[in-house]
Amino acid sequence: MTQALTPTTTLPGTGLHDHPAILKRILDSYALPPNGTHGIRHWLRVMENGLRIARVTGGDEEVVALFGLFHDSRRINDYQDSGHGLRGGDFASELRGTLVHLSGDQFDRLHEACRLHTKGLITEDPTIGACWDADRLDLGRVGITPDPGLLCTSAARELIPWAHERARRDHDPRKD
Repeated sequence: MTQALTPTTTLPGTGLHDHPAILKRILDSYALPPNGTHGIRHWLRVMENGLRIARVTGGDEEVVALFGLFHDSRRINDYQDSGHGLRGGDFASELRGTLVHLSGDQFDRLHEACRLHTKGLITEDPTIGACWDADRLDLGRVGITPDPGLLCTSAARELIPWAHERARRDHDPRKD
């Protein structure tokens, strides 16, 4: 059973966006179980991981928080789904002006981070790097320890023990 979302539901974030409303909109058409491997708890851990990284590296916290919600939001299965990142970025585009309020440059970073997040790339861009590292830090949910050599930032490498334990336990950030 999915935890009810209300305007007062506490989600990690930055304050500019209505994350519970965005989450509700995502879940309205989410194809997988909301509490599954790529569902809500994963999205929120990625958001939290990314915000911790961005606060150290200077990445854009608004973009990073939205990446956490959108990057896997359009998966159609939990296994091979090569187009899901692009579909997640495109879904964010559909919500621009209503629930997503980013400048053109910010939105381009969000879309690019979503589109390429499964490619195993490394970047020096602090925002995109925070996004990709945040997702990679949550691999413990599927029994994989993050490889420090595949992380973009030293901030993420320092978070491996903390993030891996939370992922391994399938921690729900709404209960912090």
